[in-house]
Amino acid sequence: MNERFHEIALDVNGEKVSERVDARTTLVDFLRERLALTGSHVGCEHGVCGACSVRVNGAVVRGCLMLAVQCEGMQVTTIEGLAGTNEIADLQRAFIERNALQCGYCTPGMLLTAQELLSTGGVPSREAIRDYLSGNYCRCTGYQAIVDAVEAVAQARAGART
Repeated sequence: MNERFHEIALDVNGEKVSERVDARTTLVDFLRERLALTGSHVGCEHGVCGACSVRVNGAVVRGCLMLAVQCEGMQVTTIEGLAGTNEIADLQRAFIERNALQCGYCTPGMLLTAQELLSTGGVPSREAIRDYLSGNYCRCTGYQAIVDAVEAVAQARAGART
């Protein structure tokens, strides 16, 4: 028996997926190459830049550091799956309105991470936003507009709750 390949079954963006994969295939490569979900990008391949971020069982993880076989039986949500809901529509709008994206390479990871922060509720300080997003690199925007967008959404969501 060849132990290099494994059959895996997981839920990706609400759909059941069963595939035979090489044990060394990273989650982000599996999503991009096998499922054509190209929203998460391959950047540094060391878990530093955040471009490969996806949700696994509700938590944002680095898709380049996780193997596809580790996701057996888990729920994986990509930016495509999240964008298909209204969960981040306000964040997407704020990123556009505040010019918080330019080339867009980092944007999926930024949106996933920002949403994870905002899901805790309240209005985080600008410093807390910067700190939470610090694992996501952007080479275009200088971060100010990204922090502005996240802060505006946090304030709007807090206002909607009161």
